[in-house]
Amino acid sequence: MPAKRWINRTVWAIVLATFFSDVSHEMATAVLPNFIQSVGMGAMALGLIEGLADFLVSLSKLGGGVLGHHVRHKKPWAALGYVITSACTSAIGLTQTLWAMVTLRTIAWAGRGYRSPLRDYLLADAVEKTHYGRAYGLERAGDMLGAVVGPLLAALMVWLHVPLSTIILWGIIPGLLAASSMFFLAREREDGAAAESSKLGDEKNTESVHKPKPKFPALFWLMLVGVMLFGLGDFSRTFLILLAAAAIGHEHSMAASASAGDAIGAAVTISFVPMLLYAMHNAVSAAAAYPAGHVGDRRAKLPVLVAGYALGVVTNVLLAIDSGSIGWLAVVFVFSGIYYAIEETLEKAVVADLIPRDLRSLGLGYLACGNAVGDMASSLYVGALLHAKRPEWAFSIAAGLGAVGVGWMLFVLPRAEKGVARR
Repeated sequence: MPAKRWINRTVWAIVLATFFSDVSHEMATAVLPNFIQSVGMGAMALGLIEGLADFLVSLSKLGGGVLGHHVRHKKPWAALGYVITSACTSAIGLTQTLWAMVTLRTIAWAGRGYRSPLRDYLLADAVEKTHYGRAYGLERAGDMLGAVVGPLLAALMVWLHVPLSTIILWGIIPGLLAASSMFFLAREREDGAAAESSKLGDEKNTESVHKPKPKFPALFWLMLVGVMLFGLGDFSRTFLILLAAAAIGHEHSMAASASAGDAIGAAVTISFVPMLLYAMHNAVSAAAAYPAGHVGDRRAKLPVLVAGYALGVVTNVLLAIDSGSIGWLAVVFVFSGIYYAIEETLEKAVVADLIPRDLRSLGLGYLACGNAVGDMASSLYVGALLHAKRPEWAFSIAAGLGAVGVGWMLFVLPRAEKGVARR
């Protein structure tokens, strides 16, 4: 397919849906740590919210892959996922209790989870195999640009003294725009084989029954193990916002004994600056996503993915050394943005390369499920250790588990590839 044709209507529709969806839920994510603290909860509550949400996401992503494997039209189901995510995320602004937040965040992330393999299938179906890396890179860039705009809008509203609950509620507008982009603009590729089969009649259908069904290659399962191992050290980015707020709060600890005006200014700074850092994180990620996919298309995808994983380990080592300095955390935000872009882009591109089209929806569901399981476990233990005032333990464990994932990708997967090539 010529390069000028791979960016088509469906690609743009998916990029727009991803962009608006991230504007929506990142507005909530940017203020969620402060909103949780405003109702008397802290790191343990955040870990519980993120961990349980990720647990259901793991199931819903697998469910989305299974659904996509059995339904012919995937676009309406993907659009429904965008509606569920935006509605439930916005409703968090109406709550005051931990379990209400957990329930809504979990349902929202379930909608976000099950739509992911459907969306990723539609994107791979819209381009040729030679452009998987760039297509997923462009989609991730749209995602991260939305994750820049969302926190910036939230920061602006905080600066204008808009209540945190109102900021979360306003997120429903871009969420509905995301669902509209997917439903009205995206087009599904016609399955020519299915159409031909229906024209040829019963005889052709009988032959197709005896045709051997495609199977997942062994390399796919080995890849999935590496993804899950690295995911055990890949906790939610929401914790970075919490760490930044704590670091700034420590630097402004004297505001409580100062004048009321200074105390209010300090409180605004504690809310405002972490959101800007998070927006910077996502801007870096947006800038890195497409080049990472492009390099993967031109060279080899797996080494680029392993490099991203290695940078993730370095990021966690930096956090283990110091997680209380705002200048140090700024570097961590940048590193996190780069490795997150590489991880999100190349994992999907590698899997789309490995598996046949008939199994792609299910395979992408397995990939997303594996990631979510790792995210769930890491969010729970990081939240618990931060609550216990043991950040060095939290991030050392995350770095160690991530390093195991890097080792698996460096030594196990390439040897398996060579074995397959010899056969």
